[in-house]
This record gives sequence, C-alpha cells and structure tokens, in this order.
Amino acid sequence: MTGSLTGRGGGWYRFRDTWVLPASPKAVFDAVVDLAAYPLWWRDVRSVSQVDEDTAELVCRSRLPYALTVRMHRDRQDERGGRVRVLLSGDLEGILAGLLRPVGNCTRLEITQEVEARKPLLRKLDRVARPVFRINHALMMRRGQNGLRGYLGASAG
Repeated sequence: MTGSLTGRGGGWYRFRDTWVLPASPKAVFDAVVDLAAYPLWWRDVRSVSQVDEDTAELVCRSRLPYALTVRMHRDRQDERGGRVRVLLSGDLEGILAGLLRPVGNCTRLEITQEVEARKPLLRKLDRVARPVFRINHALMMRRGQNGLRGYLGASAG
C-alpha cells in the first residue's frame, strides 16, 4: 500500500492509496460497492445505514478520539470499466474514486479522495494536527486493505 496526503489548506486534503488484492476485479468491485458489508471487513467502519438506493451513511472511528459521519452518494459505478466514484457529504465533503485493474492473478485498486474536513474539531486542529491526520489515514487504509484481503479470501473459500 502506498499513500500520500497534500493539503490545499483550510481543511482540504487529497489522499491517494493503492491496494493490491488477491482476487479478480469482479470480486473486488463487488466488495467495494457493497457498503453494507464494510463493517464485516473494515473495523474502522462502525456502522452503515442505507439512506436511499444510491446513498448510505457511514460512521467511522479509528484510534483517534472522534468519529466521522459521512454520506456516500453513488455518482459512478462502472464494473466493466473498473471505475467507482461517490460524492461525500457530512464531516467530510468531496469525492472518493476507485480504479480497478487486473495485475496477474490480483487486482490493483487505486483510491483517490479529495475532501474538505467539515467537522469543526478537524477544521480547528488542521494546522497543528495535519501530520497526525496523515498517519491516522494511512493506518486506517492499511487496516482496510488487510481486512478486505481477508474478506475476499474468506469469500473465495
């Protein structure tokens, strides 16, 4: 996994992560778009509530002493092209996009997030806590990648 974060200031962040998963693009795609199953494999996703056919609300909490509530609204879901994209609102606003490509017997999932922190605590601490937020993001993504690897392996067996 690789990850980077650059801020535009004022609570803006751009995250890029790459996960290589030991499963077919279809299996990875199906898992990524099944938001209701996220708590089964990603321990930082504490709950998922379906709002409507295209929108779900997720509550996420890592090791830091706060939770994030984010609504994800489906913007693009193209299995054949290996692309997914959701619009985010709530404590984080912006976009989250994924690009899936086969690599041998695995799938490479490139994840891009461009978000603005809207939660008042995050905005207030942005200047001094940005390095902590960067580390927190990297650890959350590592746990997500490891969880999805295990979930896909269990699904295959």
